[in-house]
Amino acid sequence: MKEYDDIPGTYVFDAERARQGYPLNRFCMSLMHEDNRKRFKADEAAYGGTFGLSEEQVDAVLSRSWNRMLALGGNVYFMAKLFFTDGRSVQFACAQMAGMTQDAYAQMMSSGGRSPDGNRYKREQSDG
Repeated sequence: MKEYDDIPGTYVFDAERARQGYPLNRFCMSLMHEDNRKRFKADEAAYGGTFGLSEEQVDAVLSRSWNRMLALGGNVYFMAKLFFTDGRSVQFACAQMAGMTQDAYAQMMSSGGRSPDGNRYKREQSDG
């Protein structure tokens, strides 16, 4: 375990995670092109299967499980191509990742973001 693995709700995109997520991030980047977005929307499972994604990664994409994609090596900057393909904003996706409504997430961010108290290390949380 790396020291930064103790940060709650955070997946550090290091070399190991980059290798794990390469197929997923390559898939997401393909969505920059309109023809690829159309092919993906026509048959999501078939299109995603052409990139060598793991079964877990395919399931995460199909269910739009953003946090699971991060845990499986996804990089939020690449994943944004999928948000936009779905007609969603980064704010919408971040709110889902935080387990909040978009309005609650926007209010939290407008008020200065999440408090660092209890969010610095998992070991400081009562259930972590």
